[in-house]
Amino acid sequence: MTTALVYDPAFLEHDTRHHPENPDRLRVIVSALQQDERLWTKLQHLTPRPVSDEDIMRCQSFRLIEQVRDLCETGVPFVDLDTAICSKSFDVAKLAAGAALVAVDQVFNGEAHNAIALVRPPGHHATSNRAMGFCLFNNVAIAARYAQVHYGADRVLIIDWDVHHGNGTQEIFYRDPSVYYFSTHQYPYYPGTGAANERGLDKGEGTTLNIPMGAGTSRSAHVEAFLEALKSIEKRFPPDLIIVSAGFDSRRGDPLGGLMLEDDDFAQMTKRVMDMAERDGGGRVISVLEGGYNLDTLGETVRTHVEALSG
Repeated sequence: MTTALVYDPAFLEHDTRHHPENPDRLRVIVSALQQDERLWTKLQHLTPRPVSDEDIMRCQSFRLIEQVRDLCETGVPFVDLDTAICSKSFDVAKLAAGAALVAVDQVFNGEAHNAIALVRPPGHHATSNRAMGFCLFNNVAIAARYAQVHYGADRVLIIDWDVHHGNGTQEIFYRDPSVYYFSTHQYPYYPGTGAANERGLDKGEGTTLNIPMGAGTSRSAHVEAFLEALKSIEKRFPPDLIIVSAGFDSRRGDPLGGLMLEDDDFAQMTKRVMDMAERDGGGRVISVLEGGYNLDTLGETVRTHVEALSG
């Protein structure tokens, strides 16, 4: 089974200074992968390309693109109180979204069974017209639309297991029956969305599924809820492509979260997602990095996830 790894050292140039979402996150991930020489050499290593404005604008406004570009060019250090930027952040964010598109290309062109884009800044909090929550452009949303436009994907399933609810991804697809958004997350918690009664609107009603978890929820209850949800989703929405908003701040011990998952749980969830993709979508899974802020554990957690992807 071929797994593509999409990465560029340029992602380290998004300089957020003393901030939880900082370049050391990718450094510890890449180091952990490289130390597993068998896995590292097995991966198909790819370089991303910048996303176009046109690709972004299928999900987010041109006004937002202009705002982020202008803030970076003028040297403003923050978009908001949470979201740090630097002069290079606009270009790096376009490269991050572009990495997700390269991952889509690989799985639809048959070059890889699945792919992981190790990117920063993350994306799932970015709404159609607002950058927030460490996020500038919504990498997974842009990838979903790209797959629909360029490869005719009728049904895209986005699975978000980050500790924080992906309010941006939900908002972008809330009325769209062709993209199913499924999230497990700590609740109540930032950003305040993700209640169980948020299920979509209009034609999109029923294609949003939120499973809120209280802080300290046992790992067994968490994983069981996740797996049961996958079964129910598959019955009504067999996907052509699965995109994972892969946030690892839902692991036990993360400084920004209170959930209790362990590395083995991420491996189990990854394998079940792959099984679903094999049955319904030709095995097509792409994983895009979101959160995860414990530098002592993050590298090994992601390595475990990538090992599961690689079969």
